[in-house]
Amino acid sequence: MPTKRITLLLLSLFCSSSLYAQNVLTNSNNSNLNSLNSNKIEIVRPCHTYSIVARDAATGELGVAVQSHWFSVGSLVAWAEAGVGAVATQATVDAGYGPKGLDLMRQGMSSPDALKKLLSEDKLSNVRQVAMVDAKGKAAAHTGSLCIVEAGHFVGDGFTTEANLMLKSTVWDAMQRAFTAAKGSLTDRLIVALEAAQAEGGDVRGQQSAAMVVVSGTNTGRPWVGGDVLVSLRVEDHPKPVEELKRLVALQKGFKLADKGDEYFAKGEIDNANKSYAEAEKQTGSVELAFWHAVTLATGGRVEEALPIFKRVFESDANWAVLLPRLPKSNLFPNDPKLIEKVLSVAPKKK
Repeated sequence: MPTKRITLLLLSLFCSSSLYAQNVLTNSNNSNLNSLNSNKIEIVRPCHTYSIVARDAATGELGVAVQSHWFSVGSLVAWAEAGVGAVATQATVDAGYGPKGLDLMRQGMSSPDALKKLLSEDKLSNVRQVAMVDAKGKAAAHTGSLCIVEAGHFVGDGFTTEANLMLKSTVWDAMQRAFTAAKGSLTDRLIVALEAAQAEGGDVRGQQSAAMVVVSGTNTGRPWVGGDVLVSLRVEDHPKPVEELKRLVALQKGFKLADKGDEYFAKGEIDNANKSYAEAEKQTGSVELAFWHAVTLATGGRVEEALPIFKRVFESDANWAVLLPRLPKSNLFPNDPKLIEKVLSVAPKKK
């Protein structure tokens, strides 16, 4: 095949979309592995990047965080399953390392053994960079000899940092030092590691997308209720994706505080509920959270506490006052005309 034709073929493969973009697996996904195993065309994508894969020894949580100068890096690189493990597959990407690695770890294979097995079956292993951590905290990583420099990895106690096509050869070491020294939740420490990579120079091409997946250390078998997947956030295209990812992480924490407020309210712990709601609104700046906070208070009979919040919400956008009378039909607010009238009395008067 002429050289020009080979080049065009590679470019078309590099620019194609992801065959398999699901980054959080459950047991119900096992059937998808058959289609991956049966693919006879090797499709490669240049998802050069830096990432971290880690397990929190205290909570058992497992996570992956990544940044790249490539669109939608999270759809290819970051994979995790509650109670099983986490995988990052990058450089010239074979996305199959994600679900296949998790499948092997789910069957009881350690991450080092799972990675070794998959590499032995991959004729393009010299252009892959792959890292895995299993539910017991065993970690493993591989950097192929043909990964674009600067490229390398670090395997620590329950985590790995890996990078390729970096400005400096010190990026992955800067990540591991930052992660090891950081305090807080696994989510917080993953962000710190990404920030350290960027501060060290990061991807020689710059920045474009980032992602994070964090899952529970135990598998409930019911991922749809939210107990298995704790964080699943992606920044697909942004001039400063790590900063944007950090903002989204903080935003999610705020919304989870609102959920905690609901739990407190359901148990009759009104003061704790109000504290959680107030902190959620402070962290997120969300008018909607304030609206539902007020709705919850009024529904629970604490109308006087709700009125100042309703007033602030209605002043920010009059459409919230339009929404309120519609709620009783869906059993989301008391069907009490006098109460509705009282709440709407704090809305700005139409001119």
